[in-house]
Amino acid sequence: MSESTTLHTTGLHEWEEDVLERYPEEGHVFRDYTAEVRPTVKEFYRLNHTYQTLEFIKAKRAQYGALNQRTMSVWEAMEFLNTLVDDSDPDTDCTQIEHLMQTSESIRKDGHPRWMILTGLLHDLGKVLCLFGEPQWAVVGDTFPAGCAYSNRIVFPEFFELNPDFKVPEYSTQNGIYEAGCGLEKVYLSYGHDEYLYQVVKNFLPIEAQYMIRYHSFYAWHRESEYDHLTNQTDRDNLKWVKLFNGYDLYSKVDVRPDVEALRPYYEELIAEFFPPKIRW
Repeated sequence: MSESTTLHTTGLHEWEEDVLERYPEEGHVFRDYTAEVRPTVKEFYRLNHTYQTLEFIKAKRAQYGALNQRTMSVWEAMEFLNTLVDDSDPDTDCTQIEHLMQTSESIRKDGHPRWMILTGLLHDLGKVLCLFGEPQWAVVGDTFPAGCAYSNRIVFPEFFELNPDFKVPEYSTQNGIYEAGCGLEKVYLSYGHDEYLYQVVKNFLPIEAQYMIRYHSFYAWHRESEYDHLTNQTDRDNLKWVKLFNGYDLYSKVDVRPDVEALRPYYEELIAEFFPPKIRW
């Protein structure tokens, strides 16, 4: 696919909208939601919970962990992601870059460190997986551990019965293949844009930013307090950063569209502070 090609997809933002419905900002209603989850969202989770097996996760980590898809700058990656258009998102006509800047500008407005502003700008760049041909259920969605018992606090837990791993006795205990307190670094979470982007940027950003990127979709942990038995002290120390970032990730959509060209010099300077001109993706 050339960079000038626009890929139209449907449903990418529906997962994000469902998360907003499950975790609404106190005193804030972004849109009127129906009480019943849309069939497309339910089908997304059926596919996600069925096919995100431990074997699949390991294979995708190996495939994309090699970072041999492209070599490009961070800004080029943003422009590449901009070729992805989600026809299902009626809230705004914002481009992908504008969505990224809404998050980063909210963080910037509140006076947070420069590395955190940059994290807001980057955090969804892993969605370029869609442009590499991955289905949406392998790109977005609440992440969850494989290789151990599924928590019933994960959205639509009934669909895990369709996952082949559900029938593996070794994976059905609380710890499964892991040791208690092993740390999330050793846990295989369902694959998607979080893990992919973490592998791309981990050598350039502080550990707090790494946690924000890698675990911002792990709602069972940072919102439901599940899987604490697998965490270590480093995880617990950085949980506060994931929680802080989650508020900006979920609630930064505003009606005012950022002026990308006016903001570009600031963000190009910020990117250059942390990243070389080109990195592997």
